[in-house]
Amino acid sequence: MIHWRKGIVAAIRSTRPGYTEVEVELDEAVPGTDVRSIRAVAYTDAVGQPQNRDTVIVNVSALAKRLGTGGFGLIVALPDALPADPPDGPGHLVKDRYSPLQTMVLGVDDQESQHHSTLAEADSLGGMPVVVADLHSALPAVLAGIRAVDPSLSVAYVLSDGAALPAPFSQAVAGLKDAGWLQGVISTGQAWGGDLEAVTIHTGLLAAKHVMGADITIVAQGPGNLGTGTKYGYSGLVTGEHLNAAALLGGHPIGLLRMSNADARGRHFGISHHSLTPLSEIARPGMTVPVPDFSTLTEAERAEMDPDPGVVAETVAEQLHRLRKHDLVDIDLMGLWEALRTSPVGLSTMGRKLPADAASFLAAAAAGRCAAGLARR
Repeated sequence: MIHWRKGIVAAIRSTRPGYTEVEVELDEAVPGTDVRSIRAVAYTDAVGQPQNRDTVIVNVSALAKRLGTGGFGLIVALPDALPADPPDGPGHLVKDRYSPLQTMVLGVDDQESQHHSTLAEADSLGGMPVVVADLHSALPAVLAGIRAVDPSLSVAYVLSDGAALPAPFSQAVAGLKDAGWLQGVISTGQAWGGDLEAVTIHTGLLAAKHVMGADITIVAQGPGNLGTGTKYGYSGLVTGEHLNAAALLGGHPIGLLRMSNADARGRHFGISHHSLTPLSEIARPGMTVPVPDFSTLTEAERAEMDPDPGVVAETVAEQLHRLRKHDLVDIDLMGLWEALRTSPVGLSTMGRKLPADAASFLAAAAAGRCAAGLARR
């Protein structure tokens, strides 16, 4: 079910490559509300660059449903200012297939790609560490952990298609690339808009190694993960298969533990079931699973955290019994709190900032430290 509205661009709020956010005055209020002035996003590679006073067609379904995440309109057309046709060029990969905004791209694994022969022959990651995360919010924290060990390591991000499909939607990715923390993005499956496009997670990983030359790759969905409160009904379930893909290709798969010391929902307190289920039931045995050792935090660091992440220690110890088929590695957290504070982009998960859910970010940084140690061997 889609709710459509027509409106006029009232102001340009922000812009970055592939993405512009505007204010729109709607001709008719959002269904079920009296709201007529909204934020809306235009993916400029798909619909063109909106200007003040342009007429726009907007999908307002998220606003009508009052979603916390994605609470803005999505511009699907500028009917009076259609973008020019793109120039003729190679590329036959169709992303977002059979939707009104399906887009055709040149895949790194496309037969017309200059890298096709490389990927046609490549079948190994040569032991490259691959950190697999559930939430997009883990990305900058993993990078902070890597850089705490060796800032010269090159890191690629493979974007899966479990959440936001357009890579330009991620403000974090844009900021991390600008800061030189992230070498590039490979959008896979139905996701699009990365520096490279690939058909599958497998060819995305191979491209990270053999085309981008990454020392480490992080695999995660974009912003806006989906969950239903059921055991198997959430978009992060595929992390188990992503770990298997890394193992199949001869990488070193690292399962990042989604953790929280602040989430009031029992299924996410300590180690989230979004990590426990794929690691215990889907991933093959023998994955590396970094476990943050909260006892290595200093008293001064703990004083900045509210609540103290140590409150999950007993719960985590019990939960780890479900993951005994994997290689559980205790990670010293010394220096990682300060490393997290150096992030060039804001740290936030499920609306909670760094001090309010320290366990989440420290677990991600611990996975980064683990990966960096493996990459330097």
